[in-house]
Amino acid sequence: MLMMRQGLVDPARLVSLERLDALRGVSLDDNTLVLGACTSLTDVAADDQVLQRAPSLAYACQRVGNVRVRNRATIAGNVAEADYASDPPAVLITLDAECVIQGPGGERRAPVREVITGFYETSLAEGEVITAVRVPTWPSASTYHKYISRSSEDRPCVGVAAAARFAGDEIARLTVTVGATAELPQRFDDVTDAVHGGVLDADTRAQVAAAYAERIEPISDARGSAWYRTRMVEVFVRRALEDLAHAHGVAGGVR
Repeated sequence: MLMMRQGLVDPARLVSLERLDALRGVSLDDNTLVLGACTSLTDVAADDQVLQRAPSLAYACQRVGNVRVRNRATIAGNVAEADYASDPPAVLITLDAECVIQGPGGERRAPVREVITGFYETSLAEGEVITAVRVPTWPSASTYHKYISRSSEDRPCVGVAAAARFAGDEIARLTVTVGATAELPQRFDDVTDAVHGGVLDADTRAQVAAAYAERIEPISDARGSAWYRTRMVEVFVRRALEDLAHAHGVAGGVR
């Protein structure tokens, strides 16, 4: 609807899916959360299973716009819109979420990071719709930082999602995704893979944050210049990693 109001699209017909109850609700399939496509962001944010197993996603959904937006917006609609300055996609990509997609040729699955392909662009073919979003619950800890440069209801200037699984004091796996800074959410697995097996101490956190700030080529818009975004990427990646370290009881490399 926002894209129609902005004149970006002018469809001849609109089909509402909101009365399809089968596309609503949250369930658990082994260790994967299954979010029905028409589940509102409000319902995702308030669901006990999401709060327990993917708290960063609950927080990101709760931070979108205002309550009126969250009550109408759906988790699949958020992905399918592919707005670069939205909160949930960065978290979904960090958690390795995938979309269940139904079309004339049957059902297929695709990672969220492959569904979103550009500004308001997706890999969905004509006639395809997202019917569910599947979110693995692998991390020991996860977090989302939304940095807003203007009003409290504004879209993010920078959004950073991070998740980690630990084996004792060591990092068994780490993923970081930065949203709202470029055409696509930015996730660099080579940067985070390089610290696997180490400790998420201050030096490691600074190393990853600096690498993300160096690799990302930010846009400039009303929420911040490219230079400003680069600085904020480094700050908020470091803060997100501090959250993970503190959640696991690591500070400065000492457990």
